[in-house]
Amino acid sequence: MDIRTRPFRSVLYIPGSKARALEKAKSLPVDAVIFDLEDAVSASEKVAAREMLTVALQQGGYGNRTRIVRINGLDTDWGRADAEAVVQMLCDAVLLPKVSSLADLDALAEITGDLPIWAMMETPRGMLNAATIATHPKLQGMVMGTNDLAKELQTRFRQDRLPMMAGLGLCLLAAKAEGLVIVDGVYNAFKDAEGLAVECTQGRDMGFDGKTLIHPAQVDVANIAFAPSQDEVDLARRQIAAFEEAVAEGQGVAVVDGKIVENLHVATAREIIAKADAITAVPL
Repeated sequence: MDIRTRPFRSVLYIPGSKARALEKAKSLPVDAVIFDLEDAVSASEKVAAREMLTVALQQGGYGNRTRIVRINGLDTDWGRADAEAVVQMLCDAVLLPKVSSLADLDALAEITGDLPIWAMMETPRGMLNAATIATHPKLQGMVMGTNDLAKELQTRFRQDRLPMMAGLGLCLLAAKAEGLVIVDGVYNAFKDAEGLAVECTQGRDMGFDGKTLIHPAQVDVANIAFAPSQDEVDLARRQIAAFEEAVAEGQGVAVVDGKIVENLHVATAREIIAKADAITAVPL
């Protein structure tokens, strides 16, 4: 399945150093897993985590979930060894933290070859260079690192995420322009399902493909928020049918529920149906 037709509603971080978490991920209804060797792993566990993750991925059992490995930065003591090891891992992509320029991706690609790359977008310079970063030939997706971005921007937490909007918007524009997958940042209050649902809805309305998650309790909320609802699917089917009927009668537009339906609306309707079908067609 092409990367753009795969669902990425829920993208769960799993520490590469936690055997129980690595095993549990095999049974969770997530679309993708980020196996983390960076922030979630202490310095003393970095090497052991790399070895443990290599074995876990070799053993398999993750079904159709997209397997992404987040390595340490190439400017750290562990980054190059991580990048060399990930080439041998049974994964779908490598995720580089704190990407700020095209050169960062070039340096990684020299090590990882043809392995698809994802970029953590979490620095002010990364936001400003998003359009250029998105053009890298090996880049497949972007992940918003909103915690690090908030730290760099020295913002305060707001439920409307107003301080984040410039950065989120720049990365969204860049990803959409180049046909990349882009997933929203984490919601830290993992017991606050209501707050998570609000932020997921905001992210979905902005155009994100899904949300990164830090706890299994968040999965169901994200899966619901980033999937087309039955009402949306039903409306999409009615729009397509009405437009096709109008075209057959020599008309250029149709009317559904008192609203004009043109070519662009039909294209969106087909995308909604295709997304719903993809979610159903990819058993985890």
